[in-house]
Amino acid sequence: MNMPNPAFTSVMPAAVFDETSRAAFAASYPEVPHKLVHRLGFHPLMQLDALATLGETLGQSSVEYNRAELPLGLNGEKAPANGIGIGETIRNIASTGSWAALKNIEQSPPYADLLMDLLDELRPTIEARTGAMLKPQGFVFVTSPNGVTPYHFDPEHNILLQIMGSKQMTMFPAGDAQFAPDETHESYHTGGPRDLYWRDELLPHGKAWSLSPGEALYVPVMSPHFVRNGPAPSVSLSITWRSEWSFAEADARAFNSLLRKAGLRPRAPGRWPATNHAKALGWRLMRRIRG
Repeated sequence: MNMPNPAFTSVMPAAVFDETSRAAFAASYPEVPHKLVHRLGFHPLMQLDALATLGETLGQSSVEYNRAELPLGLNGEKAPANGIGIGETIRNIASTGSWAALKNIEQSPPYADLLMDLLDELRPTIEARTGAMLKPQGFVFVTSPNGVTPYHFDPEHNILLQIMGSKQMTMFPAGDAQFAPDETHESYHTGGPRDLYWRDELLPHGKAWSLSPGEALYVPVMSPHFVRNGPAPSVSLSITWRSEWSFAEADARAFNSLLRKAGLRPRAPGRWPATNHAKALGWRLMRRIRG
């Protein structure tokens, strides 16, 4: 299971995202989901043994792993533990029936270099559209056959690169309270969970994106989604960043939580290119006053 895919090189090419993919990204960023092609290949840092070793060196707050046989929505429940360590979970992912996430892989210098090499290819488009690329972070997901990542959203701009195996992400429109209630956003941005409650009637509104090795998917900020893994073990690399726009939306959501607690029904922040500066400033002032 640790053998590289012969269809891909394990050496970084001059450009991982080709000209067509970079053009698609420029035409779609930051609000339109789209697929890209990548030439990362089965990079040495993405092999199971290397990832297991990384997981064993990261702190507990930077690893998450559990059973992968889950419903589409946890709906307030916690995913059951798999009863083994992170190293064994990853090395034997074909048979452990597990899902594992390695968070903030940039804590390791080689992974930090990989993350920044990838993001630097897209930096001109990112910074022309949404300003400075802030808080770059990397995440690796290792999943057993047919595993499920339940319905949730993420606060970052995100490109998910499929390295090994296949998966299908079903994504829903960002900024629509039908799929992610305003109250959930407000709770998350003031320290609550990001999990969303799943209802089967949502399914027809989602778009399924299938990913195979060499393919990548851009996921806009806060786009609700769930993931079904394919019939083989999977490794995916998520390269993420924030922007002042994304932080302003998050802070505006947090400010709305104050308004809601005061008995008001605040209007949801606008999506890009709305700036949300007034409410964001209000929350930042409140945070400063609170110390």
